[in-house]
Amino acid sequence: MLLIFTHKITNRLTYTARQVFERILGIEISFTTKVEDFIRHVGPKMTYSKQPLQNEFFIRSNDLLFEQGINDLHIKVMDWEGVPCFFSCGEKSSIPYDIFSASFFLLSRYEEYLPHVKDSVGRFPAKESVAYQNKFLELPVVDLWAYKLLAVLKERFPDLQHGKKSYTFTSIVNVTTSHCYALRGFARSLGGFFLELGNFRFRSMVKRISVLLGIKKDPYDNFYELIEIHKKFPIKSMFFFQFAKYSAHDKNVSPNNNKFRYLIKSVADYSIVSLSTSFLSSTDKIVLKEEKKQLGNLINRPISYSRLRYNRVNVPSTYRNLIETEFTDDFSMGYTQEIGFRAGTCTPFYFYDINMEVRQPLKVHPFALYDYALLEYKSKQEVFEVMDRVYRQVKEVNGEFIMVFSNELLGGNHKIDWLEIYQSFLKRYYV
Repeated sequence: MLLIFTHKITNRLTYTARQVFERILGIEISFTTKVEDFIRHVGPKMTYSKQPLQNEFFIRSNDLLFEQGINDLHIKVMDWEGVPCFFSCGEKSSIPYDIFSASFFLLSRYEEYLPHVKDSVGRFPAKESVAYQNKFLELPVVDLWAYKLLAVLKERFPDLQHGKKSYTFTSIVNVTTSHCYALRGFARSLGGFFLELGNFRFRSMVKRISVLLGIKKDPYDNFYELIEIHKKFPIKSMFFFQFAKYSAHDKNVSPNNNKFRYLIKSVADYSIVSLSTSFLSSTDKIVLKEEKKQLGNLINRPISYSRLRYNRVNVPSTYRNLIETEFTDDFSMGYTQEIGFRAGTCTPFYFYDINMEVRQPLKVHPFALYDYALLEYKSKQEVFEVMDRVYRQVKEVNGEFIMVFSNELLGGNHKIDWLEIYQSFLKRYYV
């Protein structure tokens, strides 16, 4: 066991240290504020405070983990042997940066509590983040810092015992529009037809008619193909279905449609199925609870996992709503248009509510890729270059590589065959 001496044990400190040591590095830890207990301890130990006691392993603490609430912070990102880092420690410290404060800043999404201008659908913009502005969004820096700390600790304590978590790969299919033309009812189909006619989209009109007449299959209805692809690889796959009423932001098939309901039940026979929340339910607990209940009743399983419409995580309110409606895990922590790690990590972590200063029981699973972030790339080669780069970073720290694809992109008409690329990703990254 690693003993950590500090001048004050706070919720922020225990939350961050347990994430770094226990969940990332597999090292058991305990804390003390008593000097005599620290001196008496014969195993590995370290001090996290303003001053060292003697000659021990020492990390000089920033004030962040001993404060409460939100304060303006000056973030100056510098280099630590090739890895970006911030919160410099000074010369006495055994490592040059306070990685606990830096990790807490990213994991808690501290910067998202600070004043910022939201985008058109109410999200925290990637370009406002420290990671984007300092060009380390593609790096799981919290995990990289943890392993750098481990290396320095092993120099001081060669017998330090630590576990080793395994790299995992999870593929998520996000279904907010299950069908492009089919199952949409007479009024919506007729409205779509006249809209295409008015915009001279004759190819789309022909496709719509072909699907409605049963001549062709709906392009977005690729669920059974995806299930067959998933069977080829020993991967964890998950389907998140929107199960909500029609609105300006939510235009999926009606949850009362029997063919749609049968589709969801069929997919649930082969894969994990959970809820992709509607735009309204991300801010309305009553609607969220109803969507969760209805989908659970359909598949005869409790719904514990969530994905938020547009990845619209607004801390802390969004996560509080998920907790109050008894979700246990969320898979929305990432950016829609940017590849990388919104919370600076590829290891699942628990949500820390800064306003309440407590770790909440909601586990957050950060994703590295949302498929629409790849649309800016012009060729398969460019797509694989950026994906290989992120994959190597995750594999290096034995993290969880989560990617999110929509059935829309996989079934849409694009210059690049995204379904083929998706299958190549599974083959390439599942191990």
